[in-house]
Amino acid sequence: MAEFWPVSDALAYLAGTWRVERSVRDLASGASGTFGGTTVFEPPDDGGAGLLHRESGTFVWQGVARPAERTLRFLPGDGAGRADVRFADGRPFHGLDLSSGRHLTDHPCAADLYRGEFTVHGADRWRTVWRVGGPAKQLLLTTDYTRDRVSVRPAAERGGAPPPVREDYTRSD
Repeated sequence: MAEFWPVSDALAYLAGTWRVERSVRDLASGASGTFGGTTVFEPPDDGGAGLLHRESGTFVWQGVARPAERTLRFLPGDGAGRADVRFADGRPFHGLDLSSGRHLTDHPCAADLYRGEFTVHGADRWRTVWRVGGPAKQLLLTTDYTRDRVSVRPAAERGGAPPPVREDYTRSD
């Protein structure tokens, strides 16, 4: 059985820049794709609580590459190892408890169900696996995160606000 790395403070653990590699498999058709890019967890520009999760990179599906990005908000949970994950517009997505190094969660989206597993494998490595099932989608999304030790400049030094959120293949609801 895999060993997991307990996290005592979820937001402190996630803060910073992560390299992202994702595989996406359509279980109904057998088609597959990949995403490669960066996720930055940083305080929101508006001074609000928690961290913004800003992901950007390239999604390749059936040989066609295109830019993809998304933004989530990770708010403090009811314990240091926990977070409340929200979509960029504030709608609830799922809870997250990394205190044991492993967390299972569900997110209903219309008639489909997103079932997620989060596993922490060390100070600089974690993984998510989302299994999506229902009449609209049959997907398996596996994402590996590896900490990028290069420091990230604050938004003001990058020229202000992040790019607008675009709908991508992982969008639900």
